[in-house]
Amino acid sequence: MSDASAPAGLFLGLMSGTSADGINAALVRFQAGAEPTVCELVHGRTYDWAPTLRDRLIALGQGGDARSLDELGTLDIRVAEAFADAALALLDEAGVAAADVAAIGSHGQTVRHRPAGAALDGRHPFTWQIGDGAAIAERTGIATAADFRRRDVAAGGHGAPLLPAFHAAMLGSREEDRAALNLGGIANFTLMPARGEVRGFDTGPANCLMDAWALRHLGRPFDADGGFARQGEVDAALLARLLDEPWFALPPPKSTGREQFQLGWVETRLRGDERAQDVQATLLELSAVTIAQALRAQQPATRRVLACGGGVRNGALLARLAALLPEAVVETTAAFGLDPDFVEAMGFAWLARQTLAGLPGNLPSVTGARGLRVLGTVHPAG
Repeated sequence: MSDASAPAGLFLGLMSGTSADGINAALVRFQAGAEPTVCELVHGRTYDWAPTLRDRLIALGQGGDARSLDELGTLDIRVAEAFADAALALLDEAGVAAADVAAIGSHGQTVRHRPAGAALDGRHPFTWQIGDGAAIAERTGIATAADFRRRDVAAGGHGAPLLPAFHAAMLGSREEDRAALNLGGIANFTLMPARGEVRGFDTGPANCLMDAWALRHLGRPFDADGGFARQGEVDAALLARLLDEPWFALPPPKSTGREQFQLGWVETRLRGDERAQDVQATLLELSAVTIAQALRAQQPATRRVLACGGGVRNGALLARLAALLPEAVVETTAAFGLDPDFVEAMGFAWLARQTLAGLPGNLPSVTGARGLRVLGTVHPAG
């Protein structure tokens, strides 16, 4: 899918993932008419959520109910305000005027993801990201493209993962089979064979379970460099019970989120006498094993795995992946000029660019949609 006809200039991407560990903001410059696409990160930063807002978003994402429609409406605007404030702070730090930015691409915050096969009644799939794009456009004075996933779901797709087209444009090779691995709350692959179509899918938890367990037992929202996991030993029996989850055996296309993989899911598989550090080690092993198994099953000739997302800061997880995938080089996207902390936010800047140009942003081979679709709704600057 060529996007050389899309507009050049500055675009701003905003992303908050399953872990809701912060709002990633990326200011990106695209070169005019470049093929392959040249995408330069001008400035990137992660902004913290207000703690009480983050707690509520995580509770909703894990399947908790909103107290009322009024609360949902208010959260929609509060998230939009936080996203807009992140965009404005980034521009201020970069010394760039809002008028110089062509558009914002905002992912929003997922509070529920029920795609095909996971809908509550089996017949009405949906995905829901809050963070009103109109409010972002109004607060920033910048045209905002938002709500990217719904069109793909309406077309029979999973609406996720959405960034394989961007990964392929930036990281694909005609010389070797590669895989881009996003280690967010959930792990997902973009498979980029040297010959053949691009595919992608979620593999299961990356950081979400480890983060939640660390918060409960350390009082911190993540396990820095896997230090807590390194203190423990893998509980083989617990790992077997976790791996017995039927979702792991589903073929692509598939996607998931906190409503599937959260601490309640783990707790139903605990005996109750496990050491906390052993559970953490086992959760890390679960992430590594399911990622490695998925890659071997779907693209066994992979020679290079390019990792991005918050999980690249977990050295224990990267080391375990390298051990389980000895036939491939496991490195971060930094080796190819993409800051691993901001690849997803950069991807939503790219999606905004696609949307403004009337070009598709999904890949049916990834999501299972009936065809290519222009994604998102555009809210003009004024």
